[in-house]
Amino acid sequence: MTATAPPGVRQDEAGTGPRDSVALAGFGYQQELHRTMGRYASFAAGFSFISVLTTVFQFFAFGFSFGGAAFFWTWPVVLVGQLLVAACFAELAARYPLSGAIYQWATRLSSPAFGWFAGWIMVIGQIVVVAAAALALQVVLPAIWSGFQLLGGDPAPTTPTGAANAALLAVVLLVLTTTVNLLDNRIMSAVNRVGVTAEIIGAVLIVVLLFTHAERGPGITLHTGGQGGAIGALLVGSFTAAYVLIGFDSAGEMSEETRSPRRTAPRTILLALASAGVLGGLLVLGGVLAAPDLTDGRLATEGLSYVLTSSLGDGVGRALLADVAVAIAVATLAIQTSGSRMLFSMARDGVLPCSALLSRVSPRTGMPAAPALLVGVAAAALGLLNLASPEAFLAIGTTCIAMLYLAYTMVTGPMLWQRLRGAPVAPADGPLHDETGRPLFSLGRWGLPVNALAFVYGVGMTVNLAWPRAAVYDPAGGHWYFQWFTVLFLAVTVALGAVYRTGRARKVTSTLAG
Repeated sequence: MTATAPPGVRQDEAGTGPRDSVALAGFGYQQELHRTMGRYASFAAGFSFISVLTTVFQFFAFGFSFGGAAFFWTWPVVLVGQLLVAACFAELAARYPLSGAIYQWATRLSSPAFGWFAGWIMVIGQIVVVAAAALALQVVLPAIWSGFQLLGGDPAPTTPTGAANAALLAVVLLVLTTTVNLLDNRIMSAVNRVGVTAEIIGAVLIVVLLFTHAERGPGITLHTGGQGGAIGALLVGSFTAAYVLIGFDSAGEMSEETRSPRRTAPRTILLALASAGVLGGLLVLGGVLAAPDLTDGRLATEGLSYVLTSSLGDGVGRALLADVAVAIAVATLAIQTSGSRMLFSMARDGVLPCSALLSRVSPRTGMPAAPALLVGVAAAALGLLNLASPEAFLAIGTTCIAMLYLAYTMVTGPMLWQRLRGAPVAPADGPLHDETGRPLFSLGRWGLPVNALAFVYGVGMTVNLAWPRAAVYDPAGGHWYFQWFTVLFLAVTVALGAVYRTGRARKVTSTLAG
């Protein structure tokens, strides 16, 4: 199968040189996406999906409200668990450098049907994550300037006016990110790189300022002070870290747009998660130490925005919040891009409705336009649920985390099964070296224990996130559907997938019989 460079794109930019294009053709695919991303751009893809500024600012108040200062200790627990998962993904990224990584990996480690459900759950989860990320603008923009509270009233995301305003801001942001996703691969990558650089600089600056304005010592983290005891801090408080530390697989999702992906993607997957994990943990700790008061209730409702504007002054605090707003916009863009690549990967295998349209790539831009539009419109529709009730904000956020954790487990599970039965996790005729001639990334003899721990951790966290706790999902009472929202959404997602696959199988059978 021969790949040719799109018009106006050099051979090396399109990734159609002798190594990357031949490797992709070995999997049965043509080079259609433009291969313009280097190492930093690949790192930025994973880091911007994680986006510590977006997610820590979005969920800090929630974690503190349940676990008090002790919820900080959930951070290293979740980080270690996710690093185990990322190590498994790094091995697979070196051996299967393909777009739609979760779908591709699960399919090749198990069966086409199982892989399809992994991809289906992942892409629906990604759409929900896009909506949740866009809704995070409400946490920072009204704190920068009251004029961003377009509907007036209380800007807190948990209030009716704050929730409704969050929906409006989210729709505006999604229009912008969808436009960028339609322009050009190089423009999208450049925006991502600039945004990630600004986010890293801003995060480091915020960490330094928080620690230099500390009001108390780190010993305070040994006290919960929230709505639960130690177990509550670990289980419910872990939602913050669980939400932040996802999306590192995006470096793998963008493999077909990355130069030398067998070498680059495994390292950027691990680097993106490790660097985000360290920065995020320091942000959480710094926020607890620098908060003016831990008992007045503001930290549990306003989160880090309150700490910045109160401890650092309005001018500095608002300037830093502007950087957070940039990080939120770039994170929304990156997540939308990742979701569109998952749709594209599944569609080109002909396993989705309207596959011909969803798999079409513009030769000029190197971008699959239809998937980007679909993800943007679907995310906007989910974001508008916030107009109905402020509880939708938390329901949407925790649902997307649970779905991604389940999809991750649908990769580490089959991978573990292959290891236990002594089968290789790599293609039988696959290369042993990356594009530089060095051995492919491998866990070696640590593969089995790391894989086993990653799978157990993933199952446990998925159950923890989806558990229908009334105190978490329906604190006011009377909304049973919010309490069970995550479970119901997962069930509906699987059921719709099963209905589609059953109907498709019957159609294929009747066509063959006819």
